Amino acid sequence: MVPSEENQLVPKEIESAADEPRVLCIIQDTTNSKTVNERITLNLPASTPVKRLFEDVASKVGYVNGTFDLIWGNGVNVADTTLLNQSSDKSVVDAGFEPGKKNFLHLTDKDGEQPQIVLEESSGEHDRNQDRFIGPLPREGSVGCSNDYVTQNYSYSSILNKSETGYVGLVNQAMTCYLNSLLQTLFMTPEFRNALYKWEFEESEEDPVTSIPFQLQRLFVLLQTSKKRAIETTDVTRSFGWDSSEAWQQHDVQELCRVMFDALEQKWKQTEQADLINQLYQGKLKDYVRCLECGYESWRIDTYLDIPLVIRPYGSSQAFASVEEALHAFIQPEILDGPNQYFCERCKKKCDARKGLRFLHFPYLLTLQLKRFDFDYTTMHRIKLNDRMTFPEELDMGSFIDIEDEKSPQTESCTDSGAENEGSCHSDQMSNDFSNDDGVDEGICLESNSTAERISKVGIEKNSLLYELFSVMVHSGSAAGGHYYACIKSFNDDQWYSFNDQHVSRITHEDIKKTYGGTSGSRGYYSSAFASSTNAYMLIYRLKDPTRNAKFLEVSDYPDHIKRLVQKEKELEEQEKRQREIERNTCKIKLFCMHPVKQIMMENKLEVHKDKTLKEAVEIAYKIMDLEEAIPLDFCRLVKYDEFHDYLERSYEGEEDTPMGILLGGVKSTYMFDLLLETRRPEQTFQCYKPGEVMVKVHVVDLKQETVAPPVSVRAYLNQTVTEFKYLISKAVHLPAETMRIVLERCYNDMRLLNVANKTLKAEGFFRSNKVFVESSESQDRQLAFTDSHLWKILDRHANTIRLYVSLPEQSPGSQFRRTVFQKASGDSSNVDELCQRVKGPLGNMKSVEAILEESTEKLKTLSLQQQQQDMDNGDSSKSTEASDFENIESPSNEVDSSASAENRELENQIQVSDPENFQSEERSDSDVNNDRSTSSVDSDILSSSHSSDTLCNVDSASIPLANGLDSHSITSSRRSKANEGKKETWDTAEEDSGTDSEYDESGKSRGETQYMYFKAEPYIAEEGSGEGQKWLLIHVDKRITLSAFKQHLEPLVGVPSSQFKVFRVYASNQEFESVRLNETLSSFSDDNKITIRLGRALKKGEYRVKVYQLLINDPEPCKFLLDSVFAKGMTVRQSKEELLPQLREQCGLDLTVDRFRLRKKTWKNPGTVFLDYHVYEEDINISSNWEVFLEILDGAEQMKSMSQLAVLSRRWRPSEMKLDPFQEVVLESSSVDELKEKLSEISGILVENIEFAKGRGTFPCEISVLEIHQDLDWNPKVSTLNVWPLYICDDGAVIFYRDKTEEVVELTEEQRNELMKKESSRLQKTGHRVTYSPRKEKALKIYLDGAPNKDLTQD
Repeated sequence: MVPSEENQLVPKEIESAADEPRVLCIIQDTTNSKTVNERITLNLPASTPVKRLFEDVASKVGYVNGTFDLIWGNGVNVADTTLLNQSSDKSVVDAGFEPGKKNFLHLTDKDGEQPQIVLEESSGEHDRNQDRFIGPLPREGSVGCSNDYVTQNYSYSSILNKSETGYVGLVNQAMTCYLNSLLQTLFMTPEFRNALYKWEFEESEEDPVTSIPFQLQRLFVLLQTSKKRAIETTDVTRSFGWDSSEAWQQHDVQELCRVMFDALEQKWKQTEQADLINQLYQGKLKDYVRCLECGYESWRIDTYLDIPLVIRPYGSSQAFASVEEALHAFIQPEILDGPNQYFCERCKKKCDARKGLRFLHFPYLLTLQLKRFDFDYTTMHRIKLNDRMTFPEELDMGSFIDIEDEKSPQTESCTDSGAENEGSCHSDQMSNDFSNDDGVDEGICLESNSTAERISKVGIEKNSLLYELFSVMVHSGSAAGGHYYACIKSFNDDQWYSFNDQHVSRITHEDIKKTYGGTSGSRGYYSSAFASSTNAYMLIYRLKDPTRNAKFLEVSDYPDHIKRLVQKEKELEEQEKRQREIERNTCKIKLFCMHPVKQIMMENKLEVHKDKTLKEAVEIAYKIMDLEEAIPLDFCRLVKYDEFHDYLERSYEGEEDTPMGILLGGVKSTYMFDLLLETRRPEQTFQCYKPGEVMVKVHVVDLKQETVAPPVSVRAYLNQTVTEFKYLISKAVHLPAETMRIVLERCYNDMRLLNVANKTLKAEGFFRSNKVFVESSESQDRQLAFTDSHLWKILDRHANTIRLYVSLPEQSPGSQFRRTVFQKASGDSSNVDELCQRVKGPLGNMKSVEAILEESTEKLKTLSLQQQQQDMDNGDSSKSTEASDFENIESPSNEVDSSASAENRELENQIQVSDPENFQSEERSDSDVNNDRSTSSVDSDILSSSHSSDTLCNVDSASIPLANGLDSHSITSSRRSKANEGKKETWDTAEEDSGTDSEYDESGKSRGETQYMYFKAEPYIAEEGSGEGQKWLLIHVDKRITLSAFKQHLEPLVGVPSSQFKVFRVYASNQEFESVRLNETLSSFSDDNKITIRLGRALKKGEYRVKVYQLLINDPEPCKFLLDSVFAKGMTVRQSKEELLPQLREQCGLDLTVDRFRLRKKTWKNPGTVFLDYHVYEEDINISSNWEVFLEILDGAEQMKSMSQLAVLSRRWRPSEMKLDPFQEVVLESSSVDELKEKLSEISGILVENIEFAKGRGTFPCEISVLEIHQDLDWNPKVSTLNVWPLYICDDGAVIFYRDKTEEVVELTEEQRNELMKKESSRLQKTGHRVTYSPRKEKALKIYLDGAPNKDLTQD
């Protein structure tokens, strides 16, 4: 290699580089928070020296070579921390790189100093060697691109950067590649760019934001002078009046070109550039018709901005081979004969004629649109034609101006009847679109100059119509969508470049040839539908005319207003660069602070320059946390903090003047620690936190009071012994170390007693942040095993207790009962408020209140048992196996007194007098329920008022003091609850809308062994806006308690038995779900969860909530919700229908009898199996949670008597009337097709041999257009039974269409068909059924001249 060519990229070198193995290097820049997630990719020849690797990396990322290190990032070949030798002449392979594999490297600081960035001024000396292959742009050049360093592939042409090509890319906002392609083409057009620069913006006349020419000027200036890799186009699109949604709309680049030119013409009126578009892009052609008998010709003049060329003629399978061939076809005349004859004005009759187009004038910039998008009338889809069509680099248009017809004026006849028709040409050869050309004015004369002059002018023009190609706009994709980019030739160096959004790369003419299109093999006309390919879509040529061909303006030749604009944009870019430099050197870290007044942990982000001192950072944090009015600045400091473990790692004594970059370990994208702004009171002094210490939160436990104190923070060392740790704690909490017991909570429910004196804290499992409990009493509790001790029980309770907010019902039917219970429990008949006043005494009195409430609850249980026993005796029934929730509940002494005391009887009498209906249905035995289902508990008043409890609903909360004796009431109970360990029913699979487990087994005994659970309730004043009239409780409860036991604890607070209220858990957005599994614990609840209590009977074992819908087979909406009900296991269908009767009457206004309606299976909206009256739920019919059922009102007696019968829904199609009859049900005794036809014959009167039928498709009612039903359905399938393919009718509810095969389809006129199509489309859209294929509606491309969308919505 010649030394002078060492840094040059020539084709020969590229070829030799491609022959040898290549090494793929992926480098991660870890020196900057902005670049840590980006990758720099180099694909180098295996012989590349390591020294060259450093040079390429430095150039690629914009660092000064020698100010950074490279280390291995994958650790495969060399140790992870091994540095690459920057001055090594070894090849990358000899240095340990593997060809054909990914080699990961980390770019790191050198000697603790960050890499130096290459200054803009120094880039000039490198410009001489800019042809050397390096890669993408320096990162400071990227705007709005999250993938700045990643190359799309590893070819040389795709990774040349801006400093090599000299061009800037455009950022794709989302789907604006078509806009970017056009803008780059206009920018690379000297005549357009120069003219745009000459236009001067008057700010006094127009808003710069909405000025399209001004924003184009700014964009072109940035494209020409910016150092960035790519710039945004948002300002340009904003001037179009587009919002962000337009960025997600892809449009046709030719359509954009036309609309943008129109907008510029409007903006440039009354200016020097008013006729710029026409001067550069407008041509003229003649649309003529010539009589073949007399030679009379009628014609008109059209103007055009582009020439649309057909890829393949309509109906042909052969595409045009080249642009020249397509141009000849464009002007090829057609003969009008036969029915298409032309009426000749001279002959006064219809004659054969020749119709065609002639080019009269070609524009300076010739635009050719290759019509690759077509429409397939068979599939009714847009398609893309990917056929090969070549185009020359130089195009001679002289042969396309024909002067032959200009020589015979005797045959011409024209009159001045109009003006020139401006716009695009309207020949059928030019477009296959359905458009009516209402502006065709025939008989318009040419200019008034003589024929000889015209011939001479055309002849001269023919000899000077050589065009050179300079822009190819390429579409890659299909008709459904794709990507645009532009291949543009620079007129400065005649080099081709690819402008692909952000990426600008150098390409060759061979790359241009790849855009010709074409695929292998022969194909039919529509075989390329939806095929994805890359090919040219728009071609732009420039006339080769030395007198007109312009060069780009030099900077010195810029108009003064452009010079000012360049200077302004340069200053803005420098300002952005300085801001990026500040960002690059800014440390961003999480900041926490415990507010000294509010005592809440606040969180924010601290952004501080790396050169700011710790003292200055404290001032910044002080202001961020808004502590000016809470505490003086001198009482604050920053400490290293681990928020996850709540651990203070270290303090920074004596380092107030140290820069934050040193304290934090440099500028990083993320830090493994946080900062805490620590505060102190005036009498306190800051504690020194040393690295290596562990933080311990010490809770003091009082065995007598059974309390756990708030934590006290203590710092210790892991190598301290337990004895030393005890003395350390003793000083902090002032407890004797000799009798101290320390319990370490390692994790949830994992308590360890530290009883080995000489064991270190590290050996005991201490970590950064720890929690311990200490106790120093001299009680006998120390002698017990830890798990049997009182201390363990307190800690166990403390670990498992959660805090819940419970909203009670506003009005409880048992409020009088609750008041009576409280009055009786207090020993007198005083009101509840007096009781509450007495409760407000010392703790000893509180105990008596607990005992009173415990006693009243036990009385409630006993009362329930007695009343149930009485009902059972009266009904002469055996013991129920599905008893109420209060059956056989054991008292705390495990004995149930069979005879009620006088006090119990008095309580019972008061309850019965005050509210005799509270327990009227709950205590019924199973036999009573089976004997009389119609009066069972399902239709109780409470149930009927709460049927929708299982659906989502809004919480109505309130904030008023609790009434009914709960204003300051605190209840602590250690009642016995059931640890339910019995087996779960398999049918109960969901919490919502499901059946529930019983709290007891069939013998009425508690499942599992009993244990004491913690429960404490106290009144709570809710926040404002939580709802008026509601009462709230703050409840501390052991989360291992079952839902059943929890509800029993709530009984005296709600005032009704647990079976008469429901528990709803409140989730985010105030959504509620009912908790129904009585056997499950509250372990899924957490602190501060909200619970709503609602009145209504809760589900028992074997019961399900069921949604009932009415089936209306001939209504537009056949599925109508009626109500929620409850069905039980073992209930018959008839019994459930009897229970539905009063609910249907009261809630829906339907007065029915049991035999007037049926229930049937519901699957989505499809009716299914008819349920017979004797069917039993869970035996014949499977029920599940969220079950839905159809209720169908019968017109007559029920015909379905047996499961062997089959009920289908039939509908007659009348082709002679183009209509469908209403549905009629047909009940078959078998699945025979012959029987079906006989039944259809009976109800329709059609002869059996003439009946044809078809199965409906889709969801009931299987809607189909009357225009499609006759041919689209599978009529008269060749089967003998219905339960085989292709029918597969095995269940009730199938839809059958039938017709008379002798009935002819009515003939419709086009008008009738269109009208019927509109009606059918409207009908089917209302029912939610799709008529036919409907492509996505495309949004029209518009540019708003006032910078905002037109308020007239009818335009769209």
